[in-house]
Amino acid sequence: QVQLVESGGALVQTGGSLSLSCAASGRTFSQYAMAWFRQAPGKEREFVAALTINWSGAGTYYADSVKGRFTISRDNAKNTVYLQMNSLAPEETAVYYCAARRVDVGASFYYSRPVSYDYWGQGTQVTVSS
Repeated sequence: QVQLVESGGALVQTGGSLSLSCAASGRTFSQYAMAWFRQAPGKEREFVAALTINWSGAGTYYADSVKGRFTISRDNAKNTVYLQMNSLAPEETAVYYCAARRVDVGASFYYSRPVSYDYWGQGTQVTVSS
């Protein structure tokens, strides 16, 4: 299993930027696909970005609402995944969660579905002021 701890959430102005980190501990980090989700008050958990693994390297996927503004990346040496967020809007205020799924190279899964992930962090609050 793996334990995940998010950090970096803060209050930021509309149009501002923020970088989130997710530190992982446990078994081999490189064997896990990683993702970010967010959940606003009264809303269901929403897919933000994912980073998967294949023989050619890592593949990245983004929700249409954040494409071009957010970037997901990982540093296997540090057992950490990141989410760089730019041009933030008030409607993106939410608790942001890091998630992990253990996968074999070449395996496929529904990366945008919360139920696909085995491990979750406790979340970090991002608030975008208008």
